[in-house]
Amino acid sequence: MKSNNPLVLLSVAVVLCVQGGAQSDIQPEVAARHALDVLLAAKYADFEPLLSPEAKQKLTPDFLRDHVTPEITGFGKMEEVGRPVSAKSGNRTLVSFPVRFSKTTVNIQLTVGESGQISGLYFRNANDPLPPMWERPSYSKPALFHDREVTIGSDDWKLPGTLTLPVGKGPFPAIVLVHGPGPNDRDESIYYTRIFADIAEGLASKGIAVLRYDKRTKVYAPQMTAMSYTLREETIEDAVRALKLVAAQPEVNPKRVFVLGHSLGGYAVPRIAKEYGKLAGAIILAGNARPIEDVSVAQVEFMLKAKGGATPDEQKRLDLMKAEAARIKNLGDGKEASPILLGLPSAYYLDLKSYDPVAEAHRLGIPLLILHGERDFQVTDADFNLWKAGLANDKNVTLKSYAALNHLFITGDGPPSPMDYRKAGNVSPVVIDDISNWLYSASKN
Repeated sequence: MKSNNPLVLLSVAVVLCVQGGAQSDIQPEVAARHALDVLLAAKYADFEPLLSPEAKQKLTPDFLRDHVTPEITGFGKMEEVGRPVSAKSGNRTLVSFPVRFSKTTVNIQLTVGESGQISGLYFRNANDPLPPMWERPSYSKPALFHDREVTIGSDDWKLPGTLTLPVGKGPFPAIVLVHGPGPNDRDESIYYTRIFADIAEGLASKGIAVLRYDKRTKVYAPQMTAMSYTLREETIEDAVRALKLVAAQPEVNPKRVFVLGHSLGGYAVPRIAKEYGKLAGAIILAGNARPIEDVSVAQVEFMLKAKGGATPDEQKRLDLMKAEAARIKNLGDGKEASPILLGLPSAYYLDLKSYDPVAEAHRLGIPLLILHGERDFQVTDADFNLWKAGLANDKNVTLKSYAALNHLFITGDGPPSPMDYRKAGNVSPVVIDDISNWLYSASKN
């Protein structure tokens, strides 16, 4: 059962997320060069075992034969492979080889995970060996915090995570970060941004403990795509387990534990808070209030309009998408439905059929901070206005909107676009200040 969460509509070419694994003794440059040699020799049956599980789903022998081979052939005869340049990006190593062909020189970048497996392949031009890397924001003060590696859970779904602790004995207030859709890592890495790393280091620099972890759909991608899962298995169970873990840490005040959900994680916050039952408060960043299928269709419509309209093929795909969204609305009416709709199991939508996150948030009775970026084309003003309208009379709810920020709470200008996500940047310092100030205020109540 193949699944791609429809809230993630970013074009990532052949750059793939890293699949978690055991640390390998193989040097990334050595692993990358071996893979490159196999690739250039078109030995695709030998290339496949070198890939991470997730990469195998994308870089199939048929895909390489039909798409990569013609591109390489167009470069001319291969003449020389130059010395690589490499850079660390989270738990990945990007290794780029300048390859001279008879017609041109191309940088071939391979992404190597901790296990030594290849998790990404990208062709870059001769003057562009590596993409920009994430840079630590100015509000991060490494002398004021330290990281501790932790494991969330002890069963077949256990997850690796990082607890970022302020220097000192505490007890500190603490917050758990819950990801958006898709197979996110603990930093919520998207191209050259690491917004959860920004938030964790920014808040820890201000005396707040932060726990973040790799998502279940990343660490256990093959198992998850083979099952009919719901929001509970994707997000809620692990968030609750993470909250319990952080509350048990000796440096943490268990009465001052919070959760922060971004995008889909924000949508799930009311359920997470209800199940955990002991939160001091919760933060929703760019959380959708509308049903997932409505947000998904609206995103595609926005992107097609932004580029000047749809081609006939694009319009056909949009019409099919709308038809699937309509089928989602009718799930449970006794009619036969596809096991997969808009990239998710039918069970996922059935579980959410009566879920109203705004109404659930109102019933929580805990302090809430809801933040929105007005340049967000994924979770838009329509969602923020629903939160505002439904929680208008709740005195313990604070809502704030930022004119220049996008879905990642990074500053931009001009019309919003998916290309915004390809630009390096950090979460706005104003957002870090607003979150930390609110956390300390809510902790006193």
